[in-house]
Amino acid sequence: MKRLLHNRTALGIGSIILALVICLIVAPVISTASSRHVTVVRVTKEIKESTQIKKDMIQTVKIGGYNLPSNIVTDPDKVIGKYATATLQPGDNILDSKISAQAPNAYLSQLDGKQVALSVSIKNFAAGLSGKLMPGDIISFNVADYGDLKQTLAPAELRYVKLLAATNDTGVDNTTTASDKGKSKQEDMPSTLTVMVTPEQMQKLVDYDHNGQLHAGLVYRGTKENANRFLSVQAKYLKENGSGDENAE
Repeated sequence: MKRLLHNRTALGIGSIILALVICLIVAPVISTASSRHVTVVRVTKEIKESTQIKKDMIQTVKIGGYNLPSNIVTDPDKVIGKYATATLQPGDNILDSKISAQAPNAYLSQLDGKQVALSVSIKNFAAGLSGKLMPGDIISFNVADYGDLKQTLAPAELRYVKLLAATNDTGVDNTTTASDKGKSKQEDMPSTLTVMVTPEQMQKLVDYDHNGQLHAGLVYRGTKENANRFLSVQAKYLKENGSGDENAE
């Protein structure tokens, strides 16, 4: 009986201490965080995907700072002139993952009729350089487990290829480029890589993608001028070997 009474007393004391901790420490911390106000950028009218955001489409409002996403946009200047990567509704707080410096799929306007845009599968995280590839990169394709003999190939006609987009399995592109400073990267693993190639290169890629496993390696990331030098080398090889057009851009 004494032991039972002792246990109840200890339990009661523990409950009182826990209540004091909650009242004196936890509750004030939560209250302080909730009362801290942050200025955020909010949508005032519907903004369709790919629409350029104008000043009259947004406003700044102050809201409680507790439990806000880390990538919420607080400066309207970082939104105006950008493009919506998804449809935004009135009342939505803008996240930097929902805006892009260029219109979604703008890279497709680079096609001149002599080259095509083609997407190929990335079958595991490592095959796509662990999600670190960005638009404008010059990449090289190797092929593993190709054909019945499970060969590993390094096709000369795919030594220098321009990457247009890395896209995750929900269809969202990683729109970060080497010149984008302070813009968060798309964290999702890319499921496909979209590249600009000649029709002959496209045939090779389709075959390798279907009968093997493509691995993309980063060759160059930097200025457009230097990137075009790599593409010119590839174009020269394709021309000399009857595998493509001399124009690589």
